[in-house]
Amino acid sequence: MQSTVIAPSILSANFAKLGEEVDNVLAAGADWVHFDVMDNHYVPNLTIGPLVCEALRKHGVTAPIDVHLMVQPVDRIVPDFAKAGASVISFHPEASAHVHRTIQLIKSLGCQAGLVLNPATPVEVLDYVLEDLDLVLLMSVNPGFGGQSFIPSALDKLKRVRGMIDKTGKPIRLEIDGGVKTDNIAQIATAGADTFVAGSAIFGQSDYAGIVRRMKDAVAGAR
Repeated sequence: MQSTVIAPSILSANFAKLGEEVDNVLAAGADWVHFDVMDNHYVPNLTIGPLVCEALRKHGVTAPIDVHLMVQPVDRIVPDFAKAGASVISFHPEASAHVHRTIQLIKSLGCQAGLVLNPATPVEVLDYVLEDLDLVLLMSVNPGFGGQSFIPSALDKLKRVRGMIDKTGKPIRLEIDGGVKTDNIAQIATAGADTFVAGSAIFGQSDYAGIVRRMKDAVAGAR
């Protein structure tokens, strides 16, 4: 199992002072910065683009930036985020006409590639591309909005994908996004996740360091 990564989603941050928010959450012990990119087409919401990613890099953010593309089509925007400073770029198979080609595009631009499975997307979509991936992101809510409740069936899905990853013998990260909180993160870690996206559970609190510490302690206790 890989090291624990806590990746706060800036979707829940205060955008009026985003640079400060990101600085604070990283100083509090967070590991990655998670970007939720929505296009009001693939999902019913509109959020941020590559200019925000570039602005954070210029601000001085050096931590990995984990870009989750909820856009369709996806290939057009991938180079923009790679140029803006993304570290990991993940996309939904439903948003690409050629999943393997999109993975190759992301990697050719120097970024790690991830594939995102919605709650109803079968794990079999990984059968022919898993070994080409650096990350698998399982959605434990339906994509489009923050603050939703965790869908319990995601736990069984995590266990299945964990088994698939372990069989490859490769250091592929297993990320979870949606409804992750201090009171369920241990159960999610037990099911196989090693990378945890949390939005309102962190940015909605006054003590970022305390929340991040409690999350990491809970994961450590579950392993």
